[in-house]
Amino acid sequence: MMKILTIEREYASGAGAIAQRVAARLAWKLWDQLLTDEVARRLECDRRRVEQCEERRDPLVYRLFKAFLRGSFEGSLNMPRMRIADAEGVRQVTERLVKEAADEGNAVIVGRGSAYYLHDRRDAFHVFIYAPFEEKVRRLQLEGKSEPEALQLVEDVDRDRTAFIKRYFEVDWPARHFFHLMINSTVGEEAAVEMIVNGMAAVQQSAGAAGRQ
Repeated sequence: MMKILTIEREYASGAGAIAQRVAARLAWKLWDQLLTDEVARRLECDRRRVEQCEERRDPLVYRLFKAFLRGSFEGSLNMPRMRIADAEGVRQVTERLVKEAADEGNAVIVGRGSAYYLHDRRDAFHVFIYAPFEEKVRRLQLEGKSEPEALQLVEDVDRDRTAFIKRYFEVDWPARHFFHLMINSTVGEEAAVEMIVNGMAAVQQSAGAAGRQ
């Protein structure tokens, strides 16, 4: 029985809106901004700080500093008591939350490595949403970004996600073999929702038929 849907996405592909519509269609809980808010609550920090760290690696200089701190006497005393709102701290809390949401079930989880954390769960359906580069830039411009800013964001955010997935899962993003379905969002939100819902139903039906053999 499918009870988890993960939606991995290229930045500015419109996946957030699609996820929202799928969650409403299924009457499932949407873990997107809610996930960010809950991480911030658990780390007792501002949600904007979490947003800056999600799906990213800490800079090399910072990682070296943390390694040095752990190796020092003072650091060995203080590090276990610190709740660190850096990229690694956010990742650790996010992983726990994603797995808790999956255990709870009836969850649509957007990004944050969820497809990779949950890839071995048979009750999860994994979708990747993408769009042509020009469409992503156009979408950001409609949201008020300048063309240079939009171009930079489209390149930088997905570069960060690529590095994040490579670092923690040792695969090249998006790692197509992790997904049941990949959708070009230019088909439109409603068509994308139908494809996802129908895809989940087809996989569930296939699994049920195999179980009866």
